[in-house]
Amino acid sequence: MSTKRHQGLTTRLLHADRLQPIEHGAVHKPLHLAAAYSYPSSRDLAAVFQGDKPGYVYARQGNPTGAALEQKVTLLEEARATAVFSTGMAAIGAIAAALLKAGDHVVTSQFLFGNTNSLMQTLQGLGIEVSFVDATDVAKVEAALRPTTRIVFTETIANPRTQVADLAGIGELCAARGLLYVVDSTLTTPVLFKPKDVQAGFVVHSLTKAIGGHGDAMGGAVVDTGLFDWARYPNILPPYRKGDAAGWGMLQLRKKGLRDFGATLRPEDAHRIAAGAETLALRMARVCDNALQLARWLDGQPQIDRVHYPGLSSHAEHERAAALFKGGFGGLLSFELKAGLDCFDFLDALQLVIVSSHLADNRTLAIPVAHTIFYEMGAERRAAMGIADGLVRLSVGIEDADDLKADFEQALARVS
Repeated sequence: MSTKRHQGLTTRLLHADRLQPIEHGAVHKPLHLAAAYSYPSSRDLAAVFQGDKPGYVYARQGNPTGAALEQKVTLLEEARATAVFSTGMAAIGAIAAALLKAGDHVVTSQFLFGNTNSLMQTLQGLGIEVSFVDATDVAKVEAALRPTTRIVFTETIANPRTQVADLAGIGELCAARGLLYVVDSTLTTPVLFKPKDVQAGFVVHSLTKAIGGHGDAMGGAVVDTGLFDWARYPNILPPYRKGDAAGWGMLQLRKKGLRDFGATLRPEDAHRIAAGAETLALRMARVCDNALQLARWLDGQPQIDRVHYPGLSSHAEHERAAALFKGGFGGLLSFELKAGLDCFDFLDALQLVIVSSHLADNRTLAIPVAHTIFYEMGAERRAAMGIADGLVRLSVGIEDADDLKADFEQALARVS
């Protein structure tokens, strides 16, 4: 297969498996279920264990099916390497388990996804200090830095209020200070945005969401963009300071996050996600178009008080989002009903849209945020994040836009 011409993203994804020979002429890498692997020579086995030869030793540390998916995610991000995990939260947890220790300091967004926020609180209980700041303002991130700061972590678009972090400004700050910049790009995907372009060292994805796309498999990924100088990172352990320093971070992440932490992606899920990823660009184009249409339509309805979507010119970070994200603003939006209208009554009136907690499914999903996924935070923290009690979050799917508008129109009419 010729690779002289730079091919488009979808073309490269569709044919990624064929870059190496596949058994029996299959066009997809097969599903490998083996837990253990053997070699003709015990010396070969030892060399694989010690990292001197490529190969697999035990499925907890990776297998060929997961490796095929890693290759596709690396291709998507135009990066150096990828490690896949059982979930997106496992991927973030693996970064903490592999690269942080008691006394270290992390700066992160105060608008974090609820479960990530909860994980940061868990880290605080383990002796890792965490500062929550307004990541839309790089000056506030800079003010929070300490001599013990090891990682700056943020998301591209905040869930559910859609604040857009100053991704470029934070990237410049981290590059100047030699800090590991970790960006969760789940809601933008590599189709809309590559964190490598803002100097991120690690990129996180929940593969369960848009990259898988079909709501039938869970997974996560950590991508090493190749931009961070791991020779400067103080927490790399002596056994992993071998060979090219560019590989030290990923090596330690695999050893501590997969071998020790055990957050391994099932091969069955890796296989499903790899197949789903092939249509990512096509799905994202439809999702972004639907979301923008729906956001504009909702913004004009008398029963709606506020709509939060970066694609709207009224959004506080609209110009930033337009400059950063190419081809759309994602499929997440949220809105608040007018005073006196009950969000539960509204959600129960929906007939096509599904009331569910998932994101980036092919189907449009809705959920009352304050009463479910952000309930544990309490009213004070929710208020600080801009989450009103009646906030409804939408994950827009690939249905026909007119059908979505019709469903919202009849639901709004019923609660009015």
